[in-house]
Amino acid sequence: MVSMSTPTPTSTAPDPKPEGGAVANAAQSLTQEEDRDKVASVLPQSETPGAPGDDNQLSEHDMYLLAQQLKDEEANKRPLISSAEPLSALREEYANGTGNFLEKIEWLLSQGWRGLRRTRGDGDCFYRSLAYAYVERLLFAEDQELAVASAKSILEKNLKVLEQVGFEKLAYEDFYDAFIEVIDLIVTPNRHGQKLDARTLLEFFQTPERMRLSQSPPLSNSAVFFLKLVTSAQMRSEPVLYEGFLISPDTGDPMGVKEFCERFVEAAGKEADDPMISALTSALSVPVNVAYLSNAGFSDSSHKVNFVEFQSEGTGLSGAEPITLLYRPGHYDILEKRADELETRPEKR
Repeated sequence: MVSMSTPTPTSTAPDPKPEGGAVANAAQSLTQEEDRDKVASVLPQSETPGAPGDDNQLSEHDMYLLAQQLKDEEANKRPLISSAEPLSALREEYANGTGNFLEKIEWLLSQGWRGLRRTRGDGDCFYRSLAYAYVERLLFAEDQELAVASAKSILEKNLKVLEQVGFEKLAYEDFYDAFIEVIDLIVTPNRHGQKLDARTLLEFFQTPERMRLSQSPPLSNSAVFFLKLVTSAQMRSEPVLYEGFLISPDTGDPMGVKEFCERFVEAAGKEADDPMISALTSALSVPVNVAYLSNAGFSDSSHKVNFVEFQSEGTGLSGAEPITLLYRPGHYDILEKRADELETRPEKR
């Protein structure tokens, strides 16, 4: 298991904002005419900010809240999981950024990373990215039967851990069933004789109210919630491994495992950090590498991207490559080497 004392790279300067992207700092955006106009466009005329002598003029705090609301609405327009796109698109997105940042993207390209699969920035992006990449890894395994059997065995063991730490079966069984149902489709055809392929996997994860195979909940959200519970159960089952690393982001005070899990793991829309990644890696027995893409420099001026490896004692799929995620401050996406073939790769029979 990775040592959680491994420092997460931090930026020494603000990361460049993607051209046309969401506002990175809503409070700062209030001073920008374009953003004020966007907020004004959703207000009644009498509440338009900046109208001289208007008693109904909104405060800066109200403007901040409205800017945040616009950010959330913009995020909700994006797919839960996108099709793979060339990594060069990220370079174009940051074309007006610093040279250091762009050179790191060039370095990734030089190392064979070709694609990026984006996830919605709703706070659950780590769990959604990992869930998709986990099933995709099974789908493209050389021995699908063995990969699926191994994954199901590990997931079943996690059900026992969930029970041992006190979770009621009703809290997780529907989400587990939805997740397993799709994994089974890799090797077992549905009633129409169809197996899972790259196209249908993407469709399942893109649709919140998914194309139901049965009456189970939406797959994308089910997978997120189930993996959150698995993460919480793993941390609760071995508290001594995690309690020294759990700090309240609100107060900076140390927190107990139970309280931390309730507030920052099980709750929706909470960003995952090293303890959660380490716990889920261990629970699933799957290696995960996180590429930290930030504007921080390196003393050797190599412009390399810092990869942090999260390894468990045993991996559930022998010889398979780790799942690799790309982290930009506050957000996770999936990094791909085979982007050109993902949606067109023939289904294995």
